[in-house]
Amino acid sequence: MILCLEGPSYAGKTTVIRRLRELLPEVGALFLECYVERIPSEKDVPPPRTRSAAEQLRAFRIFMAIEAERVAQVADGSGGLVVLDRSVDTLLAHAYALEQMYGFQVYGQVREILAELPYLRPDQTVYLDASPGALRLRRAAEIPDSAEDDYFLHDSRFLAYTREYFVGPRQGPVARQVAVAPSDGPVDTVANNVRVLVESWSR
Repeated sequence: MILCLEGPSYAGKTTVIRRLRELLPEVGALFLECYVERIPSEKDVPPPRTRSAAEQLRAFRIFMAIEAERVAQVADGSGGLVVLDRSVDTLLAHAYALEQMYGFQVYGQVREILAELPYLRPDQTVYLDASPGALRLRRAAEIPDSAEDDYFLHDSRFLAYTREYFVGPRQGPVARQVAVAPSDGPVDTVANNVRVLVESWSR
């Protein structure tokens, strides 16, 4: 089974995954970190706000090279539960949002490219659904001087379009199923709620 955690930046994915690590050691779950964690230098991470369709496609290909490494890692494992911190749905949602915001004609292209490349398809994705206000408060608590900066990943339009990709009526994620977990509350409470949900699936 492939389980994925998705949601906006600061929605609580890191805390949820830490709780799942505590819950699942006996089943030998394989945890795969987020794409950006596999890029050695921060300066090499593609910017979240790309400036052109060509730049967005380059970013997508960089992340898909990392996805190929994840596929190989799962193939080398012994089976069982795989927990992903984000999946290719993150990349597709990002392309969809930028297309809606800036007119980049890339979403269809990245879906076509995806069909030709190896990738992991989650059996179950949990989308952590946090409001923009809650996200800003969490980021401000972690980075005290960030209250007035321009953090693109919390742009209201970007958040709305990425959410639409996962839970809207028109867009279809790669994941076989998507469960929405409200995550405006304390992150520890959110994490425990997701842990209970995962426990119910693993019985």
